[in-house]
Amino acid sequence: MTKPTTNNFGIAVASDDESLTAGIQGPVLLHDHYLIEKLAQFNRERVPERIVHAKGGGAFGELVITHDVSKYTKANFLQPGKKTESLVRFSTVAGEQGSPDTWRDPRGFAMKFYTEEGNYDLVGNNTPVFFIKDAIKFPDFIRSQKRLPGSGLRDHDMQWDFWTLRPETAHQVTWLMGDRGIPKTWRNMDGFGSHTYQWVNAAGERFWVKYHFKTDQGIEFLTQAEADTLAGTDPDYHRADLYNEIEAGNFPSWTLKVQVMPADEAEGYRFNPFDLTKVWSQQDYPLIEVGKWTLNRNPENFFAQIEQASFEPSNVVPGIGFSPDKMLLGRVFSYADAHRYRIGTNYADLPVNAPKNEVNSYSKEGAMRYSFNSPTTPVYAPNSYGGPHADPSVAGDEGLWSFDGEAIRAGYIQHAEDGDFTQAGTLVREVLDDASRERLVGNIVGHALGGVSEEILLRVFEYWKNVDADLGKRVEEGVRAGQ
Repeated sequence: MTKPTTNNFGIAVASDDESLTAGIQGPVLLHDHYLIEKLAQFNRERVPERIVHAKGGGAFGELVITHDVSKYTKANFLQPGKKTESLVRFSTVAGEQGSPDTWRDPRGFAMKFYTEEGNYDLVGNNTPVFFIKDAIKFPDFIRSQKRLPGSGLRDHDMQWDFWTLRPETAHQVTWLMGDRGIPKTWRNMDGFGSHTYQWVNAAGERFWVKYHFKTDQGIEFLTQAEADTLAGTDPDYHRADLYNEIEAGNFPSWTLKVQVMPADEAEGYRFNPFDLTKVWSQQDYPLIEVGKWTLNRNPENFFAQIEQASFEPSNVVPGIGFSPDKMLLGRVFSYADAHRYRIGTNYADLPVNAPKNEVNSYSKEGAMRYSFNSPTTPVYAPNSYGGPHADPSVAGDEGLWSFDGEAIRAGYIQHAEDGDFTQAGTLVREVLDDASRERLVGNIVGHALGGVSEEILLRVFEYWKNVDADLGKRVEEGVRAGQ
């Protein structure tokens, strides 16, 4: 023994091994408070798992800015030479805690930057697009990818039912069924902010921007057969790979690049640049290099630093703001609200979530509150006693943009190339090579044969024929041959 065991309040306990009883064979006594503490703590070890992105892992690192993008943004941490501590959490979207890392699924790519102006969270995926374009459809989409309420089983039929009824999904489903649907490791995948964001420079000029984190390890993927084997033999394959590589000193890195669109070009662009189911052509808006992002430190405690980590798109710093992207605007509300439910109203007090700069907040009380202002600081604003007051010149208004019109329920403004299947077809015909297309067909056929009903199969065939006529024909032939 080197140190005596204590309870959670530092008081030494008499035994780690035996409960207090009324005699050797008597009942356990209620006033054995250490026994009660241990059992009660154990009963509450798990916070509710995330509804989406439940299974994941992560690490700490740093972003170093190597190129000058100050003409586009005044954000302090994006200025040349700046180095900013960072946290990332990689995850699967649909899998629950304990699910295999190698299911076919988009991967979450959530980043937190501890900047001098507060925390900046960039919550994206390993794909540049998503299945839907309006947050009102998000609960429906996620439920269609989870489990049946009766049997508790996952169901390909309801997945394809939703996908084929919402053709906006075509671009993301093409990515999902392709090679990048199962990355070899988290180190071997790109990351994307996915949404369109706003950058503002020191002169007040505004730009629309998309983030790309390009892996320096190279893109590699698992075949469906390899992924299925690993799901049964090594379900924590991706989590273990990241941890072990960092422990060995093999620090993975990504090159941060951005696409920048002048604000006044958005309205006339050939498709709606705020639609999350679309990518911007790199011929129109080439990638601009910004910096190098490296992961170099594993968490000391997985639960405290990864499971309790919170990421929310509402956390933006001066020089960065939102766009009319309806999915982004919905996430600005929903992510912070999810954290308040899952880990408590004072989740920002947890060390992994707390900013490195000074906090001058009027938040107070609530469960598990332990940070507080001085006894003489007022608890309301405005006040006459020296409490903090909002300063627009420091904060800026980057979360806002100018618009005219009344509140309405409508889709996006239609641009010339806004069809739901257009970019998915371009991806198939112009980006994928013959071998990739062959694997895409095989992946779709294998998934569609997993219990999809005849009625929905007919929609599946039509769905892929709308993406690409030859692709749809091959999918139908493959499914029919396998029935």
